[in-house]
Amino acid sequence: MKKISLLFGLLCFALFGANAQTFRGLDKSPMDIAYYPDDYAHDRKFAPAKIGNDKAMVRITYTRPAKNGREVFGKLVPYGKVWRAGANEAPEIKFYQDVTIGGKKIPAGNYALLTIPNENEWTIILSSDLDQWGAYSYNQSLDVARVNVPVQKSDNVLENFSIQFAKKDAKTATMYMGWDTTVVALPISL
Repeated sequence: MKKISLLFGLLCFALFGANAQTFRGLDKSPMDIAYYPDDYAHDRKFAPAKIGNDKAMVRITYTRPAKNGREVFGKLVPYGKVWRAGANEAPEIKFYQDVTIGGKKIPAGNYALLTIPNENEWTIILSSDLDQWGAYSYNQSLDVARVNVPVQKSDNVLENFSIQFAKKDAKTATMYMGWDTTVVALPISL
């Protein structure tokens, strides 16, 4: 019965979306990678004509924890504390080109993605401290950038934490992070 309820919930979420942003279905592995442009690595290998001379903007590698009936934000993930934006190791975000996030120029390179969730706003943190388990050894002096983004609430429950990119225009993408009924959006531009 739980499996049927979960499948029904995921189906409803897929059909009705989260504030106009829908997250695709899950792979069996709890580890995931999201690219912008979407499926860049696959297309580069198997459909190079599809991407032409375009270069990837960003890739993120992260682990997707599950809600499993728990209250997520404010309980499992406390408000006001640094969180690794997923499970296990802190996610690693790679910018293939220099980008701008929240008015801040970010050089191409690899960064740890951390957040400070609050009820109405999240602080997104890019840190130069890679390969850290969780956020237990977080050191604010290694922050490269901090950006505040508003929280959006969804009527649909997202069972697993998910990250996905969407095209805004030729030089701008939006990184969506969602879990439970919470969604945040981070614009990234060239």
